[in-house]
Amino acid sequence: MHFAYPPRKSSNPPPYFPKGSRSPFLRRNRLQTIALCAVGGFLLFFLVSKLFGSSPESIPSGTPPVVLVTVIEPERSHELSDKIKENRRQYAELHGYATFFANNTDYDLDKSPKSWSRVPAMRHAMTEYPHSTFFFYLDENALITNHEVDLIDDIMEKSKLESLMRTNIPVVPPDSVIKTFAHLKGDRIDLVLTQDKEGLAHDSFIMRRGDWAKYFLDAWFDPLYRSYNFQKAEAHALEHLVQWHGTILAKLALVKQNVMNSYADPIREQASDAGAAREGDFVTYFGLCDNPPRNCENEMQPYIDKATRQYNKMN
Repeated sequence: MHFAYPPRKSSNPPPYFPKGSRSPFLRRNRLQTIALCAVGGFLLFFLVSKLFGSSPESIPSGTPPVVLVTVIEPERSHELSDKIKENRRQYAELHGYATFFANNTDYDLDKSPKSWSRVPAMRHAMTEYPHSTFFFYLDENALITNHEVDLIDDIMEKSKLESLMRTNIPVVPPDSVIKTFAHLKGDRIDLVLTQDKEGLAHDSFIMRRGDWAKYFLDAWFDPLYRSYNFQKAEAHALEHLVQWHGTILAKLALVKQNVMNSYADPIREQASDAGAAREGDFVTYFGLCDNPPRNCENEMQPYIDKATRQYNKMN
């Protein structure tokens, strides 16, 4: 049957026009887009958390937790240099640490004094031992005189370091207006130093590996500072950095001198009140013992012999 007129529309039309056969396709596209965005967001979060997150670092098995760094003057007596190196090796062997030795001619210092070489040597050691936690710089005119002291347990362990830190004292004695912070946590300290009567004693210092340590060493070795011709070269550059850069002072702990940098008899008068060498001190420093009429080997030999006897007993 044919109608003369088309059928009338319903008097109750739907609230919107149905989309017909395209509707399922569009819905699938929308769901796929949402799913892809969710997966992309998860991957982005995962990558960011890996790059910048605070998850514990995976340290390869057998990595030494501490590296002892010493720069040697190649022109000095080879016999004495060997004894100084052996002193470090003995200590490192007893505690499962490592040693790193460099010559003060290994680095391009331009026209700067050779004493600056300690700074790139520390950076070099961190490159050679990228997973070690602490780096202990020890001047060639210093000896480890008590092998029983463990650098981590007796100095760098969080609560121990907090008990050793000297807070709210002038950074550079006797009257620097810049003082050490009072509420630092031991596990946030990245640089440990001592003082003598004249200033910061940087012939023995400890650094914690990390981005801050790299920044600090790069800042210390800046050509601008080396061009200033400070009277005490890198020592005065260090004092400038520590006093006027809060990002460095905030990571610094000062400890008493006899914790890790006691002065032997010939330089006892330069030591702080707690800095003259005593029986049982961890490190003994002999200052500029290679300047005549002094003789490093003569002054060091009794300490070397005693430390070697202790090593043999402990080994």
